[in-house]
Amino acid sequence: MSLCYCHTAGKILPPGAGRFLAIAPVVVLFFLLPLQLTSVHLGGSTAFFIAWLANFKLLLFTAGNGPLSATPPLPLRRFLALSCLPIKILQNPSEKQSPKNHHETLNQEPKSFLNYWIKALIVALMVKLYDYSEFIHPKVILFIYSWHVYFFLEIILAITQFFGRTLLGIELEPQFHDPYFSTSLQDFWGRRWNLMATNILQPTIYKPTVKIAAKVVGRKWAPLPGVMATFLVSAIMHELIFYYLGRMKPNWELTWFFVIHGFALTVEILVKKVLPEKRRLPAAVSVPVTLVFIFSTAIWLFFPQFMRLKIDVKAFEEYAALVSFIKKLAFPLVS
Repeated sequence: MSLCYCHTAGKILPPGAGRFLAIAPVVVLFFLLPLQLTSVHLGGSTAFFIAWLANFKLLLFTAGNGPLSATPPLPLRRFLALSCLPIKILQNPSEKQSPKNHHETLNQEPKSFLNYWIKALIVALMVKLYDYSEFIHPKVILFIYSWHVYFFLEIILAITQFFGRTLLGIELEPQFHDPYFSTSLQDFWGRRWNLMATNILQPTIYKPTVKIAAKVVGRKWAPLPGVMATFLVSAIMHELIFYYLGRMKPNWELTWFFVIHGFALTVEILVKKVLPEKRRLPAAVSVPVTLVFIFSTAIWLFFPQFMRLKIDVKAFEEYAALVSFIKKLAFPLVS
């Protein structure tokens, strides 16, 4: 209902203050929605899909920008799908095979259903493995969490992409591209990991910051404050999502995780500006170095939040409830 209202408001009101004032109450409502959910899985999905992505898309829409803005206006079905699902339309399907754009070549081959079934099986095995967590070192558990979260996110986003493709009848961009092959932080955050978040942060935070910074430090160095601003906003949104999930005051370790990565990525960009490409580390070295940095900082600052807020405990209780529900459906006569 809220998105239908926004779609109508967009037809009546031109981009600007009037459209913003009309849509602002919906943005506030979307920030409040996850607080009404106690399920980790439903609350987490709503927080990411609605409170973050949909709200940022709507804010862009008030200015006449972003995926919801088009001339002529988007049909209602497409507007609804693009608003509430973490999907992005592939703009130039015919160019998928062209090597001119690195981003396009990274995403040119969609994964098969078998790939996702295997990952779903791995997640199920991980959940079973947690029954023996008392015999496993805590750092190893956090390492397993990292793969669990990645596989779970990829499966959830693939499901939403399937429904989005079914609703729209057009080709959509994948949201992950094998992040474990990342050759640098720039490659990981910009081209491989959770591309929906990247695609929405670029027009809302990165590009405006670069435009402002260019007037102060020049175009050459403007991307650096743009990167830091993007990571700071991402940190705030992650803190908010974890608050929805755990309902506890943040200890700001998540923020430090993104600040460290933003600073490291800024340094990486500086090095690339002064170091010729032929003198950079080969992929055989850069991939392990990148993964070690990502995993070590995530195990240090990111994944301990799951245990601090007892998100893992709540998630396992929901898994158990789901299994029990399915058993009752499958074997209704078995007590």
